[in-house]
Formats: sequence, structure tokens, C-alpha cells
Amino acid sequence: MEKITFRPEDGKATEFYIVGQSVVNGRSYLLVTDTEDGDADALILRDDSVPEEEEALFTEVTDAEELAACANAFSDLLDGEDILLEL
Repeated sequence: MEKITFRPEDGKATEFYIVGQSVVNGRSYLLVTDTEDGDADALILRDDSVPEEEEALFTEVTDAEELAACANAFSDLLDGEDILLEL
């Protein structure tokens, strides 16, 4: 599984494993988890990057409607995998 590292300006670097990537309503999203194996909590991150910028900018999705749309997309993408998405 591919890893992504976040390095906030004022904090410690955090690594996540990318479970899946999808596009919903023209926006790119990542489904990530903090562990590669076993039960884990997952986050859906929206890519808010500006094409001209060198570094990517991701924002955690917290809006219920946006989360539901993304969960549906990832559910379809992960069909057949041993992953359960709960909102």
C-alpha cells in the first residue's frame, strides 16, 4: 500500500496509507488509514491543491453530505475488498 506523509508547519510529520483514490463532482479524494493491517479508522481527504504550487494541500472532509457522496464512491471502488465503510 502506498504511503503519504503530511508535514504541517508547526507539528510532527504523520504518515497515512492510501486505501483508494476517487473523483467526486470533479474533485479528487483520498481514502487513507493510519495502519496497513487490521481494524483502523479511516479519513477521507479532499485534494485542495493549487496546480501552480509545488506542495499538495489536503483537507479532511467533515461535511456530512460530502462524506456520504465520497463514501458511496469509495464503496463502489472497494467492492469485493475486506473493507467496511461506516459514517
